[in-house]
Amino acid sequence: MAKANARQQRELELRTWGGRRKNAGRKPKGERAGVAHLARPRVSGRVPLHVGLRLVRGLPDLQRRLWFRLVVQSCERAAARREDFRVTHYSVQGNHLHLIVEADDRQALSRGMQGLTIRIARAINRRAKRSGRVFADRFWSRVLATPREVRHAIAYVLGNSRKHAERMGLWITPPPRDPFSAGPGSDRPGLHEPRTWLLREGWTRAPAPRGMPAWMASA
Repeated sequence: MAKANARQQRELELRTWGGRRKNAGRKPKGERAGVAHLARPRVSGRVPLHVGLRLVRGLPDLQRRLWFRLVVQSCERAAARREDFRVTHYSVQGNHLHLIVEADDRQALSRGMQGLTIRIARAINRRAKRSGRVFADRFWSRVLATPREVRHAIAYVLGNSRKHAERMGLWITPPPRDPFSAGPGSDRPGLHEPRTWLLREGWTRAPAPRGMPAWMASA
């Protein structure tokens, strides 16, 4: 009887491979974890997206005039090449970018962002006389499916400098327009007029986020 029990226990000792294990999977490219390599959200030409990009350490501050101009010019050139991918808002921070974009489908989003990041990276590397990666990881994106989500995203992107200034104790009242961001109606190059209902009109039907400046509420 004891031999039968021992044999049954040995048969239940199943060796498994793979699965979720501690420290398994692709490691971050840099010092911090990057964007998870999950399937991109479903993209439709009817809804915009909030997109973000972070630079690697050691690059110039993008809010310095020369580098800011390079980013904006790259946006302008990328905008002239595609009709299925459109940048409608941007915010250029010292080491990261926020964009609101429209894309006809997932492929248009991927190719549009690829073209844009390549142009920005080449411009920065050429001017800085360096080579290598410029962006720390691939871009992250979030679909904005409701007027409320779009309005909050617009407030976040156009008020990104304000958020960082508040965090550093540099709060200014009333907050001025951010010279490093732009949206529809701006005379800045590199932007498309939005085509989706949510960005043209729908976002105005949602209540403004608390604390949003008057100029931003009608941006």
